[in-house]
Amino acid sequence: MQQSFTIFPFDLPGDVTTLRADIRAFLGAHAVKLGVPNCWLICDPDFSKALGAAGFLGMTLPKDVGGHDRHPLERYVVIEELLAAGAPVGAHWIADRQTAPLILRYGSDEAKARYLPGMCAGELYACIGLSEPGAGSDLASVRSTARLTSDGWRISGQKIWTSSAHLSHVMLALLRSEEGSERNAGLSQFLIPMDAPGVTIRPIIDMSGEHHFNEVFFDDVLLPEWALIGTRGQGWTQATAELALERSGPERYLSSHVLMTALIDAAGTDPDPELRTLIGELTAELWTLRQMSMSTAAKLAAGEDPMVEASMVKDLGNSFEQALPQRVQALVDCPSTRQDDLAKLMRSLLISAPSFSLRGGTREIIRGIIARGLGLR
Repeated sequence: MQQSFTIFPFDLPGDVTTLRADIRAFLGAHAVKLGVPNCWLICDPDFSKALGAAGFLGMTLPKDVGGHDRHPLERYVVIEELLAAGAPVGAHWIADRQTAPLILRYGSDEAKARYLPGMCAGELYACIGLSEPGAGSDLASVRSTARLTSDGWRISGQKIWTSSAHLSHVMLALLRSEEGSERNAGLSQFLIPMDAPGVTIRPIIDMSGEHHFNEVFFDDVLLPEWALIGTRGQGWTQATAELALERSGPERYLSSHVLMTALIDAAGTDPDPELRTLIGELTAELWTLRQMSMSTAAKLAAGEDPMVEASMVKDLGNSFEQALPQRVQALVDCPSTRQDDLAKLMRSLLISAPSFSLRGGTREIIRGIIARGLGLR
């Protein structure tokens, strides 16, 4: 059996202390609501634009497309600070995390010129078109099609559970481009403008009354040939490599972090022994997940493809952030009449946390990836 997880040796680049101070000063200078749980789904376009103007978006992209040529681990420090503070980063999140790097790597000159400067500025948002009815985390079952015609690509089909599609300017979609193909063969990735004729977006309201998810329908949508990203028929390889970026970041263990900080604040300087033990356990688990996540980020920065490690971070991180509100609830009495920050955060996360292990791939899919990677099946 292969070793389950090797911590990749890395040193944080540059002056990290100054970088942390800069992003904290930025947060202090902007009148924006912080301390929001699950904050990478919360959108504030003005805040995203301010982040872009301050140089905190497109950090790893080259300057000629609006980026800043900084190291990926410097970007990691910035997003860690934003998530720990519970800042509303949802508007730009997908574009900055994975769409812009993918366009830089695989996109045409037209795609780079059209989309990257706006993404780096925090003014152009993206969503990811993966799941479909009957093909949730099983991406090899994708049935939405792209057919090349004399006019360009014709897109038909449906995507579901698409986060922030109603706010996005463009979708990066995985489609079946080769007629008669099956499973992971014959798939390609395309950039689809969300205002293109034939695109329809319908909201999915979750049990808390929030609108983050959507159904998206494509009715014979016409795209130019340059809308194809990368190599025709290689969408599976591109999409799975991209998922390592999605699954291994600090958002996989910091979605509930504001509840942990609220618990520490409420405990004061002399908490009872059970509460002290819980805070110690949570801190140790959080630090371990952070080291795993940063090690995976360092592997990605070094050009490796740590799909198994990224999947481990997602699975263990989801377990941690889902269990956190339940563990707090077991020790802290929070009746519905209690309205302090700790009580409100705990009630909010008890509702939303079950979804954490669905987004980015269900637990069953993720553990299958881990098992195959470790030679367990």
